[in-house]
Amino acid sequence: MDKVDYKKQFKALYLPKSQPSIIAVPAMHFAMLDGNGDPNGEAFAEVVGALYSFSYAVKMSYKSKTIPEGYYDYTVFPLEGVWDLVDTTRTSADKSNYAYTMMIRQPDFLTAELAARFITEVKKKKPNDFLDRIRLGELEEGTCCQMLHLGSYDDEPASFAQMEAFCSEHGYRRSDKTHREIYDPRRTETNKLKTVLRFKVKADQ
Repeated sequence: MDKVDYKKQFKALYLPKSQPSIIAVPAMHFAMLDGNGDPNGEAFAEVVGALYSFSYAVKMSYKSKTIPEGYYDYTVFPLEGVWDLVDTTRTSADKSNYAYTMMIRQPDFLTAELAARFITEVKKKKPNDFLDRIRLGELEEGTCCQMLHLGSYDDEPASFAQMEAFCSEHGYRRSDKTHREIYDPRRTETNKLKTVLRFKVKADQ
């Protein structure tokens, strides 16, 4: 089997255009961690670190003595986040009020038993209190509006406004106050950041 590369096989989900579009998002399996607070804080960095450490342990398991059954080569998927507010009466400008589920998509061969094994292995090499909080789960968003946002995260409201205007013009309305972000794995300047923005929609009756 050829190497699974999300940039090629799942281009519509991970490399959209910088204009809004409507897309059907299938069910996918993730390693997830829940949290809240400012994403610029230390706890958030630990959450992200735990997810990456776990995901790369799964990826590199072909080098272990016991290779997972059904293993295939693949590119580690990018970091994603589902964002909400702890207190909906406060504005999104207050980053300490953020609630999030951070996650990285996992290969089909990963079972709960294998996940427990990898968590144990990572804890020995790179301890992180959040490793034990990782959970595996399936998410299916269904019909969504998405676009590629270019630049600072602080400028995302303008892109969301563009997406909502697009939905209104094309017979859709936002059905969920949460939104999804998929992050550019490259280390780059703020004005060159590429972030996929996505939220669930319903067709107007």
